[in-house]
Order: sequence, then structure tokens, then C-alpha cells
Amino acid sequence: MTEPLVQVVEWSRTPALRDIRQRVFVDEQQVPAELEWDAHDTDATHFLLTVEGRPLGTARLLADGHIGRVALLAEARGQGLGELLMRAVMAHARSMGLPRLELSAQTHALGFYQRLGFSVCSEEYLDAGIPHRDMCLHWPTP
Repeated sequence: MTEPLVQVVEWSRTPALRDIRQRVFVDEQQVPAELEWDAHDTDATHFLLTVEGRPLGTARLLADGHIGRVALLAEARGQGLGELLMRAVMAHARSMGLPRLELSAQTHALGFYQRLGFSVCSEEYLDAGIPHRDMCLHWPTP
């Protein structure tokens, strides 16, 4: 088996990004399609996780340090691939000089993001009918 690979890819040239998000958010989690697709997709930096060339996960990073649309197909979960994907996004953000990262986490995933160094920075709220909390990460100063 080849090592998992995370690459920065172009939104307009990578239909796997839309396919993964459709399957995870719209089909599996029942997020209305009109809430899933937004104007940020054309401007964001997109990441695609593949294993043996098969697209299994995606995430996006906005220029202001917001990470979003982190999704892994069901068969890819529980194998450390989500952490690999997030660490690649975080490393890219750090290389861009972003001092702070933020994301909106579904409450069931809070522990996952906390293990990556994020802290809860909001009260619980509903997004697309799913409980969320905002999470923040500030890079440690050297």
C-alpha cells in the first residue's frame, strides 16, 4: 500500500472535492445543498487526501485562517487520515504566515480538533441543524 498523500488542488479542476463533500455532508449528514456550496469555494485553498490514487478526504483553507469543509469518506475514518489531512492544512497555513486558525466543528468532533491543538472558543450553536462550536488555534510564540 502506498502512503497517503495530501495535495493542494484547484477547485475547478478537481471534481473529487465536490464528490466527497456531496457524499459526506449532503447525502450522509443531510446538509441542504444550498448551504454546502458557497462563494468561498472559488477563492479557498483546497486540499485532497488520496490513498493509492483514490480520493478519500478534503478540506479547505480561507485566506483569513478559517478551515472548513473537512470531510473523509466513511471507509477512510478511524485510520488517522483525518489527522494527516488536518496537519497538512495546518502546515500550509503556518507557511503562509497565518497567526491564528479557526474552524466550526461539529460537537462530536471536538476531541479530534483538541488533540490537534485547537481550543473551543464559542458556545454551542446549530449550523444546518447540526450542533457546532467554534474552535481556535494560536501558534505558540518561539
